[in-house]
Amino acid sequence: MIPRRLLHALLLTASACATPYPPQIPLFNDPSSSPNGDRDSTSSGTNSSRALTGRFLHITDFHPDSHYKSGTDIDDSACHRGHGSAGYFGAEGSDCDTPFTLVNETFRWIENNLKDKVDFVVWTGDSARHDSDEKFPRTEEEVVRLNQYLTDKFVDTFRSEESPRGLSIPVVPTIGNNDILPHNIFKDGPNRWTKKFLDIWKKFIPEYQRHSFVEGGWYAVEVIPNKLAVMSLNTMYFFESNSAVDGCADKSEPGYEHMEWLRVQLELLRSRHMKAILIGHVPPARSSAKRNWDETCWQKYALWVNRYRDVIVGSLYGHMNIDHFMLQDSHQVDIVDSQSSADADSSDEISIQSRSEYLSSLRKDWGKMPTPPDDMSDVVGWMDAWLEEDFVTGAGGDIDPQGRKKRRRFLEKIGGPWAERYSVSLVSPSVVPNYFPTLRVVEYNITGLEDAAIWAESSSADETPVDDSDSDLSDEPSIDLKKGGKKKKKKPDFKAPKPPSSSTPPGPAYSNQPLTWLSYTQYYANLTKINHEVSKKQESSRAESSGVDVPVIFEVEYDTKEDDIYKMKDLTVKSYFQLAVRIADKNPPKDDTLVSVDSSLDDGLLEPEQKKKHKNRVWRSFFKRAFVGLVDDDDLDDAV
Repeated sequence: MIPRRLLHALLLTASACATPYPPQIPLFNDPSSSPNGDRDSTSSGTNSSRALTGRFLHITDFHPDSHYKSGTDIDDSACHRGHGSAGYFGAEGSDCDTPFTLVNETFRWIENNLKDKVDFVVWTGDSARHDSDEKFPRTEEEVVRLNQYLTDKFVDTFRSEESPRGLSIPVVPTIGNNDILPHNIFKDGPNRWTKKFLDIWKKFIPEYQRHSFVEGGWYAVEVIPNKLAVMSLNTMYFFESNSAVDGCADKSEPGYEHMEWLRVQLELLRSRHMKAILIGHVPPARSSAKRNWDETCWQKYALWVNRYRDVIVGSLYGHMNIDHFMLQDSHQVDIVDSQSSADADSSDEISIQSRSEYLSSLRKDWGKMPTPPDDMSDVVGWMDAWLEEDFVTGAGGDIDPQGRKKRRRFLEKIGGPWAERYSVSLVSPSVVPNYFPTLRVVEYNITGLEDAAIWAESSSADETPVDDSDSDLSDEPSIDLKKGGKKKKKKPDFKAPKPPSSSTPPGPAYSNQPLTWLSYTQYYANLTKINHEVSKKQESSRAESSGVDVPVIFEVEYDTKEDDIYKMKDLTVKSYFQLAVRIADKNPPKDDTLVSVDSSLDDGLLEPEQKKKHKNRVWRSFFKRAFVGLVDDDDLDDAV
């Protein structure tokens, strides 16, 4: 909790950088670049002197498969042979991987609609097919070839002859658990995979970061020079399913080294007054139904993101194929005596049923978070009022003292008016059509960055080389890492990061300011409809499948800026905290209630009102969106 005597000065400082952001140019303001999939709406040449757009692309889990064949069996052959319903652009709702037809159309859509409208790309891994067909086992050569194929697609899409880097914007990839052979197994570096990916991604990894990458597959890119860096984590060293390593506690383990690298990099960014986005493939899922990371790695990560909350803008992951988010609770950090969740499922592949159980376990966990008082249902709005009136201007005298005390206790429990007890990790659904193929465009605040340097206009020689000689990386005194107090405990055998200074304003993950994430638009391609159009054309023209000319169109599934269900003012932690509270609510207010008729009740025995089922519509929407809308209403009713 921030000391009251510092709060007024702090708020004045924070308000200077958290100015209301001006309306940014709509994504599809130019009719020639509308998201209609028109093949004639090609992008104009890249203007090397363009300003920031305030948007970036997050795309993940392509899983391209050169063996995929349309019209094959989706159940027993991974869409490689036999006769069945595998579509021309992919088999939505199946375990089959992605045909090249869908990969190529996805990049065509990106080039026509996003190429000059995003500032950088985050690409979070799994760029080779699954090893799911015994008749076509994966080979190292194939895994490398598929990763090179996707790399070439990114280079071709964002190529710029005018930029000294050869690209119009930076592309930041990370290693997925299926990008290596055997899958999940990634040994201490340097190894053959760090060397191979250094060669594949040579256009993406800054020259001064290449030694670091070879050491362990991690690196950083200043996507906005001297303002914002994207830190690409190698989550293979945190992954519970990687039997080649053993967590992050032992100094001999690559996970320990990786966390030390991350700590040093974040400390350097803090000293340079820069911000960071963390990306990785496997997210830090941790619930009663699912655990992805070794507990020792999760403990350090949760501590790091809390202590560097003034630096970190947000975190992005893939791997799980479902659209959702997770909260890291700093009160669950107890590195000295961390305990694993014995009943958590740490398996790599999870079924639809177990995904449903996982989402339900998240909801259960969110239901255990501090509950706002009844008159604080709009947590974000009340936090803003609490800051602006109750403490700054002295207003709010009409609030009864008991009510004010309850609100104050609640805010203290969640880490103050910005909910700094928590951090958020976002997980985007995938291109591979386990459900519908998707991609995400995130909008961020560029107020005050109108004259910021542009990545494409600089060369790698202009970047600041890593130098930790001036960083304060000394050990902290022994502290209670769980509560943040001064209780004496056994001193951990690692350097614990220092928290932000008490006079430091909240970071962009907590209050709206330059680089804060404002909203995201989730796009999807309805393959059921698109593949049906392909079948109609094939039947009418008796054409070969290779001659089909049907575009893949990515439509808006939902936009958090305009969404009347999530009602998110921005993507700050307090907005996600409020969303989690609403999702978990078993007795939601009227606005969040969906009333439906329970057809399972016997007609004639109950009054109509008694047959109605009152459900939480926010939870229902969250669940439906997790599966990109592919779950039908009957199954959705059963699940939620």
